[in-house]
Amino acid sequence: MGSRYDCDVVIIGGGIVGLSTAYAVSVARPGAEVIVLEKEPRLGAHQTGHNSGVIHSGLYYKPGSLKARFALAGAAEMVEFCEEQGLPYEVTGKLVVAVDETELPRLQALATRGREHGLPIRELSAGEIAGYEPHVRGVGALHVGTTGLADFPAVAQRYAALSGARIRTGNAVTAIDRRADGVTVTTTLGEVRARVLVNCAGLYSDRIARLAGDEPGLRIVPFRGEYFELSPAAAALVRGLVYPVPDPAFPFLGVHLTRDLHGGVHVGPNAVPALAREGYGWRRISLRDLAETVSWPGTWSLASRHWRAEAVELHRSLSPRAFTAALRRLLPDITEHDLVPAPAGVRAQAVDRSGALVDDFAFAEGPRTVHVLNAPSPAATASLPIGREIASRALAALAE
Repeated sequence: MGSRYDCDVVIIGGGIVGLSTAYAVSVARPGAEVIVLEKEPRLGAHQTGHNSGVIHSGLYYKPGSLKARFALAGAAEMVEFCEEQGLPYEVTGKLVVAVDETELPRLQALATRGREHGLPIRELSAGEIAGYEPHVRGVGALHVGTTGLADFPAVAQRYAALSGARIRTGNAVTAIDRRADGVTVTTTLGEVRARVLVNCAGLYSDRIARLAGDEPGLRIVPFRGEYFELSPAAAALVRGLVYPVPDPAFPFLGVHLTRDLHGGVHVGPNAVPALAREGYGWRRISLRDLAETVSWPGTWSLASRHWRAEAVELHRSLSPRAFTAALRRLLPDITEHDLVPAPAGVRAQAVDRSGALVDDFAFAEGPRTVHVLNAPSPAATASLPIGREIASRALAALAE
């Protein structure tokens, strides 16, 4: 490596995307020196460690989008990777359920999209739903056979091990000095001199981009996903994964039921504005994060378009009775007493200046730098192809 550089590629962010990138670099360029910087004392502490564990099929994503391409390829690759590596996984399939007649046209449109993607789609009548989920009620449904479950924190740890990268936890980035021949990253524990920088900082990706001297043209606006877990008795009411038909009036998916690899069933999420980028509860507040959110013009445009739907989400957040009522549209036998609060997650959602949610995976490049600016769900599912995409960009910068 020589004394001028500590590594070829330094990756900021020790979540599943950053670690998959380190793994992809090691496969594409054996012998490349990679350092991963993670501000937390452990890997996968945020989005990776707070997700649903679902291997997404790619059903919802626009044909031709990066989300669709990477989810479709990534779902199959994730199953293969877990099988090869001896990591826990299960291919369960899922139901997407229309609870009333008004949702049937949207359900049909989803079926058409799924077939365009080449997914195994079966359309179910109201009576056929019980063959998959006896306690779920609806007027029609789709069964998608390729959806499954994985232990994504374990997958991320395996990427780290296979990559051979030097992992430095507890290293919060404080400054970035970019020159024509490389990048120096200053952290709370020292400096790293690299030929190329990759920004996989998730909740802080926009902030890291600006620290590197690049204006990303968007901001991360954090949304907290609040979950409940069903009591053991109520969990018996759900066999697998049950989703609603997405509401086009709201950018998030809505309350759904997810059985995990250990037999528990999670319900949610509510999608509410978080008061900090790590705002896993209402009491977690960051004045800096709030100031960045409210000073971004896109935040107010977003709020003006979706305030009615967000008011419903906030009501469900503050009222378990309202949350239960929403859930009973899918699962009529549930009661408020069956719900046990579960850990929340925070989604790093990129919002542009006009207030549009950045709907696809988004990357940007500067001199000697690759930024991953938007990689929410299904990034864990798609982490292998995403890692290869980022690695190819980083290695191209390395060759300059």
